[in-house]
Amino acid sequence: MTSAKWQQRTELPLIGASLLFLAAYAWNVLARPTGTPAQIIDAVMALTWAMFALDFVVRLALAQQRGRWILYHLHEVAMVVLPMLRPLRLLRLVTLLGVLQRSVGTALRGRVVTYAGCATVLLILISSLAMLDAERDAPEAAITTFPDALWWAAATITTVGYGDYAPVTATGRLIAAALMLAGIALLGVVTATLASWLVQRISEEDETSQAATRTEIAALTQELTHLRAELRATRAIDTETTIST
Repeated sequence: MTSAKWQQRTELPLIGASLLFLAAYAWNVLARPTGTPAQIIDAVMALTWAMFALDFVVRLALAQQRGRWILYHLHEVAMVVLPMLRPLRLLRLVTLLGVLQRSVGTALRGRVVTYAGCATVLLILISSLAMLDAERDAPEAAITTFPDALWWAAATITTVGYGDYAPVTATGRLIAAALMLAGIALLGVVTATLASWLVQRISEEDETSQAATRTEIAALTQELTHLRAELRATRAIDTETTIST
């Protein structure tokens, strides 16, 4: 079996595992269950980790150049090592759902915008949960509720940074640093996409203007040709009249 066939067969199960992990992680952070529910959550997280780890090992074994494969799939390593990143696998739905593809069209720009939008929503949700989990029990913590965490994540990923909420733990600061980098990257994608759209629109307008100008020049050239022909004909008639007289 090739790596491409393995990835095709496991894509949907891993997306389902990502969705299941996200639900379990959110339940664990927001509800803080104990007893049997907590054991169920631990089992779900262990199962999803095993699925991602198995997928990584199999794809690594099927790769022809394993060192190069790891270099180009560092995000896969992060998804195995860092549990909170596993829901990012849900971004693959952007390319798997045909209805969504038809709604944004076949242009690459539409897919990039859709991917960036979905990534932003997922990163805000995941970072909010992770930040709340890391901060709320810390002394002098400012982020102690989920709405506070959502507000902090939205302000951070958009690179606004009001400063009203800031992490105090080492884990929280690592999460904040990662979200800052992600926010800069997403902002760059959106800015580049907008710039590309503007350049295309300007090019289309220039092409339309140039086409109209070429049409007018062609019409004027044709009219001048007709005038010259008529002028020559008139001169010829005058010459013949002069000779005859």
